[in-house]
Amino acid sequence: MNELLQEIDEPITRAQGVRLLLWRDDLVNPDLPGNKARKLNYNLQEARRQGQHALLTFGGAYSNHIAAVATAGRLFGFHTIGLIRGDEPVAGTPLNPTLTQAAADGMALHYLDRSTYRRRSEPEVLAELALRFGAFYLLPEGGTNALALPGCAELVEEIRQHTSFDALAVAAGTGGTLAGLLTGLGGQQEVVGVAALKNGGFLRSEIDALTQAATGQVFSNYTLHTDYHFGGYAKRSVELLDFIERFRQQHGVLLDPIYTSKLVYGTLDLIGRGFFRRGSTVVAIHTGGLQAWAGWQERYGSGL
Repeated sequence: MNELLQEIDEPITRAQGVRLLLWRDDLVNPDLPGNKARKLNYNLQEARRQGQHALLTFGGAYSNHIAAVATAGRLFGFHTIGLIRGDEPVAGTPLNPTLTQAAADGMALHYLDRSTYRRRSEPEVLAELALRFGAFYLLPEGGTNALALPGCAELVEEIRQHTSFDALAVAAGTGGTLAGLLTGLGGQQEVVGVAALKNGGFLRSEIDALTQAATGQVFSNYTLHTDYHFGGYAKRSVELLDFIERFRQQHGVLLDPIYTSKLVYGTLDLIGRGFFRRGSTVVAIHTGGLQAWAGWQERYGSGL
């Protein structure tokens, strides 16, 4: 195994005869790690093609996407505007670690009340933003759109250069990374998605709409598992934190508390339940997101 592909040897994998590998996409690009960089790649190219110099996007106060767009702006020379869900902090109140870093990377932070935020895709709201900020290239919340998929699709061939596999497993927040993997596989092998948020069944229609828009196809070679959310998006779970610590001690890999920890926990549970056939190779994808730990520590008073 090289540094990007790590074997995860657990009693349950041996008992079920399934080989589990972890693809370390968090290590591919140290400056802009994980799937957020892949989602941004072709969007940044399109922004340049259009002659745009500003990127405008949306996200929560602890968003990996907000952090990634701010970093991309610094690295590639774009002005960035982040519209943050919720009320503006009281004057003198320090920003959380995610927004502090985003501001340090040059992002102009503005805040939308939750009612307006829910309407962020409506033409009237976008027209108001254009009047307020001038010309910009719009990136949706989470970075998921049709141009995000080709960057994620490239991951399939990168993994194939290192190993053959029967299934890829990935966490799902907006469904964009999973949809991109499906387009990269082109109907071959399976993709297993683990929803990071509660009541994530709606992601199936989102994934199908994304692949339809990008390729004209809806794929059937995937499953989406919605029972590993541990209380919901970014909710604190002692059971999950214990799993993260055990995994780090045993395998030397830190998982993030919002996405990849749920992915790995869910994948191991599915292996134990016999979801994967004996003799198969499963590659779980560590999509990064480790910047979330700083905000997690601030919110909950401790890390693990």
